[in-house]
Amino acid sequence: MSEPTSDFGEGDVAQRRPKWRKAEPAKEVWTAFADSRRLLTGEPLGVASAVREVLVATPEARVLVFDDRTGETVDWDAGKEAGGLAVSSEDPGDGGRGAAVVGTAVPRGPGRPKLGVVAREVTLLPRHWEWLAEQPGGASVALRKLVEQARRSGRDEDERRRAREAAYRFMAAAAGDEPGFEEAIRGLFAGRRDAFEAGMAAWPRDVREHARHLAGVSFGAATGPSMDSAASGVTP
Repeated sequence: MSEPTSDFGEGDVAQRRPKWRKAEPAKEVWTAFADSRRLLTGEPLGVASAVREVLVATPEARVLVFDDRTGETVDWDAGKEAGGLAVSSEDPGDGGRGAAVVGTAVPRGPGRPKLGVVAREVTLLPRHWEWLAEQPGGASVALRKLVEQARRSGRDEDERRRAREAAYRFMAAAAGDEPGFEEAIRGLFAGRRDAFEAGMAAWPRDVREHARHLAGVSFGAATGPSMDSAASGVTP
């Protein structure tokens, strides 16, 4: 990214140059289903409240809650807190919502602490080491630049892969027994939207709509809730 230009003097430019802001991490979004009906999509606390109300009113309801970023189910335990719902999530960013998190601390390796630099073994051929040694800043700087360049060049494909995997996890949990499941999955991973849609044709509407939403980027463009989802009165 090129530096911004200005008509000010060099000292003024240094003082007025904008600071580049780090991209905000994606917000955590959950979606709750009661049987095949979508209850709510939103931030975890609001979804927890909706699920609590359903389980209090209908204890026998089959409720599944999904993390929309990954398509994975969120584990719920309704029997350990009196009058409420205990939430268990593997995501360490619980935001103070009372999630029980289990994890292990990762020891910090050598390097500047504020960067979190970690030293690990890298095996290369002699010609690779020779080339790295000739680069400005040495081998470590050159390797970091190469990794960042590869990350940027592969970002679109990474997003498509994550969308496919999220949609697959949701479909396996919510529609694994539905007719056309295998055909829909094959269409998903082959990038064939027509086969994907055809396989889901007989599925419950809310399940079909959410699978379509999660898989949207994998077909090259994001898709939001469709008109029949909006007309159904389901909370977006």
